[in-house]
Amino acid sequence: MPGSMSPSGLLIVEDTLNRMIFRDGSRSLGTEKARGFVPKGSHSVFGDFPADFMPKEKKGMSHSSSSPGLAKSSAMMAYSKGSLNGTASVAGLLDAPPSAGALKRRPIKATMFRTFYERGDLPITVYHGALGKLAWKVDVQKLDYHHYLPIFFDGLREKEDPYRFMAITGCYDMLEKGGDKILPVVPQLIIPLKTALNTRDPQVMCTAMKIIKQLVLSADMVGEALVPYYRQILPVFNLFKNKNIPVTEMGDFIDYSQRKGLNLGDLISETLQLLEEHGGEDAFINIKYMIPTYESCMQA
Repeated sequence: MPGSMSPSGLLIVEDTLNRMIFRDGSRSLGTEKARGFVPKGSHSVFGDFPADFMPKEKKGMSHSSSSPGLAKSSAMMAYSKGSLNGTASVAGLLDAPPSAGALKRRPIKATMFRTFYERGDLPITVYHGALGKLAWKVDVQKLDYHHYLPIFFDGLREKEDPYRFMAITGCYDMLEKGGDKILPVVPQLIIPLKTALNTRDPQVMCTAMKIIKQLVLSADMVGEALVPYYRQILPVFNLFKNKNIPVTEMGDFIDYSQRKGLNLGDLISETLQLLEEHGGEDAFINIKYMIPTYESCMQA
């Protein structure tokens, strides 16, 4: 038909749109939801559809690639085709231990922030102006920080807008105007921060570390109050401390993550230095205990 586009042309257009929306090369949210890494959320703004109206799943035989039987059959097929030489190779393939998966991403469960927002319990709304920001229905300084600040910190794991935008912006607004109300709430913020870091998702980890830096600078004594909780939040730092892109592998590409603050290894180093500077005299020894390769930025 005249004016129709070939399948290859459709694929090029689709890839271009994906790159325009997700410039960091990440997958679309639909793919992430299908894989179980991002919460699916409600079916509509009015809630979930009744179970009687949902399409029935087709019953079929599904074999997982991780099942032992399928792994053995694949190994025997490869051996019969001559891709493996010798019995030792087949035995080594079948008996090889699985990878530890310390750096693999973890599924992100539904957050408390999303539940409270959909229920209408948060005093915020999105201001659709030239600069995207939150419109607070009450004065931020009059909020109960023991109740609201942990909820917004729990929303740091969100990857879907508008939840992600509102949670991050709300955290910055409350930390900026909290003052003396922030220090007593620090123990309640450890579990949300630990949960966000343990997702092993680079985007969520970078967001959590930026919030930690803002938290340390938000009020006096907050850096020292975080020292007893280093064992909860620093193990993930030790795993990803050297997660940088080598210059030799960049080629002729441009690394925009330095300007955007998304380089995971550099962000971890900056966060650790800030924790040491504001953590008092016991900060370095506690950081060194959790991250043995860390070098002090205070000592000459």
